[in-house]
Amino acid sequence: MLSDSEAKILLQIAHQAIVHQIKDEKYNLTKRQEKGLNENSGCFVTITQNGQLRGCIGNFQSQQPLFQEVAAMAVAAASHDPRFPPMNRDELDNFKLEITILSPLEKIEDIDEIEVGTHGIYIIKDFNRGVLLPQVATGYGWDKKTFLQQTCIKAGLSENSWKLPEAEIYTFSGQIIHES
Repeated sequence: MLSDSEAKILLQIAHQAIVHQIKDEKYNLTKRQEKGLNENSGCFVTITQNGQLRGCIGNFQSQQPLFQEVAAMAVAAASHDPRFPPMNRDELDNFKLEITILSPLEKIEDIDEIEVGTHGIYIIKDFNRGVLLPQVATGYGWDKKTFLQQTCIKAGLSENSWKLPEAEIYTFSGQIIHES
């Protein structure tokens, strides 16, 4: 768990990374001394505008310290989410950030191990992959079955593909940090 001050620093880093990217300016990310920010951890950065999703990209694992991973995922969410055009300068005054720091993935064999509101879901079947963060299910008021179905749909699968024996289901949890 990150401290409140570490969480605030990550939000500032993500925000500045996006602003510099959109303005086509070099962002000089300085080394951090905070222990929690130097752990290698997966994360997702979510951008919203007017309460609507504007971009969300992340990694389950990182080969770099968390503060660097957050900056990279923030830039990717702002400019490389295939569901949206890249953010532009007109949007710089109107976006909010949410960062989800991820626990390691755990493969499950029984869906009873899924706790809606605590776990996110990652489903793999053949070449299809889909992930939904823990807060998505609670945000939409989904039960476990709907959460699984929606994760399959996000993966480009039929909604009940999670029931197939070749489908792999993983859970993870996350510390959610957001701008107020």
